[in-house]
Amino acid sequence: MTSPIDAVTVDDAANRSAREAARQRVSWPVNLTPASVTYESAGHALLLGDEISVRQAAQRLQGQGLSAIALLITEPAAADTLLDDVQVEALLESTRRLPCRTLSPTQRSQLRIEGYLGRFSVGLHGPDERLDLTLPLLGRQHADLILDLGRSPALELELPPPGYRHLAWGGAESDAALDEFAELVGEFDKPRYFQINADLCAHSASGNVGCTRCLEVCPADAISSHKGRIESRIEIDPYLCQGVGSCSSACPTGAIQFRLPEPARQQEALASWLDAYRQAGGSVPVMRFVEAGELEIEDEPAGCVLDVPLEELGNAGHDQWLTALAAGAAEVRIQVHPELPPTLSAFIDDQIAQAQALLAALGHEPGRIKRIQRGDGAARDALPEYLPLSEEPLELSAQPKRERFEEVLARLTALGKADGQRHPMPSGAAYGGLEIDRDACTLCFACVSNCPTPALASGDETPLLSYREADCVQCGLCVEACPEDAIRLVPGFLADASRTQRQARHEEPPFCCIRCGKPFASASTIATIKAKLAEHPYFAGDAAARLEMCEDCRVKDVYQGMVRDPESQLKV
Repeated sequence: MTSPIDAVTVDDAANRSAREAARQRVSWPVNLTPASVTYESAGHALLLGDEISVRQAAQRLQGQGLSAIALLITEPAAADTLLDDVQVEALLESTRRLPCRTLSPTQRSQLRIEGYLGRFSVGLHGPDERLDLTLPLLGRQHADLILDLGRSPALELELPPPGYRHLAWGGAESDAALDEFAELVGEFDKPRYFQINADLCAHSASGNVGCTRCLEVCPADAISSHKGRIESRIEIDPYLCQGVGSCSSACPTGAIQFRLPEPARQQEALASWLDAYRQAGGSVPVMRFVEAGELEIEDEPAGCVLDVPLEELGNAGHDQWLTALAAGAAEVRIQVHPELPPTLSAFIDDQIAQAQALLAALGHEPGRIKRIQRGDGAARDALPEYLPLSEEPLELSAQPKRERFEEVLARLTALGKADGQRHPMPSGAAYGGLEIDRDACTLCFACVSNCPTPALASGDETPLLSYREADCVQCGLCVEACPEDAIRLVPGFLADASRTQRQARHEEPPFCCIRCGKPFASASTIATIKAKLAEHPYFAGDAAARLEMCEDCRVKDVYQGMVRDPESQLKV
């Protein structure tokens, strides 16, 4: 429902005063001593592109402190070059001593560049062999810097690594760009933006692959899945990572945490700011999530706008935005700009769609979360269309990410009108349920052992499979692990209190050991095992009874059989 907010009822001066009071009372959290990584560049530069452009750039860079310059001709020169024959000859003469190699059309398609400032490897990756180009051109295993003057970049990344620069030669920015390029010599420190808790990761279990959300949203190609002896693991290259933060926002379990600041501290600051703003007499607060660098070139926004200064826009996702609404913000605005990498822009759109879907499912106006453009002062400063959902302080526990966000959803549920239905969510959202085929399920609990969260659990005394939907991140590892294909994911957010309650999904009477009487499995599990191992020589004849024994009694029976008839074991 639209609120009766208008310029007459909102005191902008009072809001500005309240905003300043909130800023004075609560500081935006930062990591004062973040861990860092160090780049070491000795100034060995490799220049790529057509011969005229790279030689002109090399001529310009000589004498600027680079240790060595090598040329790699990757494409023919433009036919409309502005140099005459005399100028071309002079250019060739001034750069003749520089190591140079020209690639054939076939070799151009095989060119591969990997690495970062101080450790670039450049080579030709053919179908049968790999040819290194760095050693013959620069006399060392790695190049420190790469200047790409090709018509299209040889390294096609939305966020290329430090030390790699693609430049359109001859443009107005060429001279300044070359000066900056030549300064990349020495040691350079950069924050290690993230930390990973492998115990919380839902990527892999028992050789199966589940959640891949972080892999899909990194514009710097810094995240990879490495297959180990048993299972795969997520790794982030700290030298390629540029702190976009979308991986942390996309991670449903909190396994990846951005550290500048940490998400929990960021949420606490949001709630504290809003509380301080209200106490100082402010009204209808709007929280604008914006990159900190943009605040330096803007004028002061309207008094009701409280700015959340992010290192990168991906540092906050739908959980942070909904935290602001639950803590009393009337609206949330996410300010984007044209320079956003396409992957990040798509991620922001997806997060907005998820937030709006959750609001609608809980009976709130999806329009409380908006995307606005840089430079649109009217959208930035507009009074909100809605009154705040609450004016009560929001206190969050120090739980892991998923549990903490459930507290936010609980507040929004209490303030809204949940209809008890399952609502569709954007594809890939970490919300949904499970369906268990009870006729197929044998209660082997492979799903429980592979579940990375507490969503699935077994019974203590009886064969029981229980499920709590609020903990499920829809990774699919349970589906992959089930030997009977008895589990199916059901995407969508269930707007009902039952999603937070643990419920029995399948239960059977226990099967008791025929020797000691201890319950150790379900009847269906034993029946399935007996059918599958009916022809196994180890369980032939009287030994088939071992399948109806618990693990302790089974071992005892094996040893007793060896004592009675040692030679029988040689026949197995």
